[in-house]
Amino acid sequence: MAGLKTIIALSFVLAIGFLLVILSSALWKNYFPLLVVATYVIAPLPNWICSRCSNPDDFIDNAGSALVDFGRFSTGFLVLMGIALPTLLAHCGIIEYPAMIMSIVGGLLIYGTIISFTMFFQEEQEF
Repeated sequence: MAGLKTIIALSFVLAIGFLLVILSSALWKNYFPLLVVATYVIAPLPNWICSRCSNPDDFIDNAGSALVDFGRFSTGFLVLMGIALPTLLAHCGIIEYPAMIMSIVGGLLIYGTIISFTMFFQEEQEF
């Protein structure tokens, strides 16, 4: 069970991540780095949806592993896209390189916080 200190620490890290992404957009007056927030917010959704849809029987442990693997693949693709999109935008000259670095670091902090929240506050199943 996670305590109040865990909630406060994760909220602080999430706020820093959002601050970095917003500053990467606002300091250079180019709002393309905000697309990273969308990719990191929707990144855990395929994993969550596919793990809920597979719902294997209590007697069969390996049923529905293809759906879970597809969810993990989609989540990995979205996380990689959150890193590759600012890199591509900086390479094309649409955003500046410091904005790229701030956007990637902020996005990784956001995604890491989302994953940490789900790990700390996951309900344990009793059999």
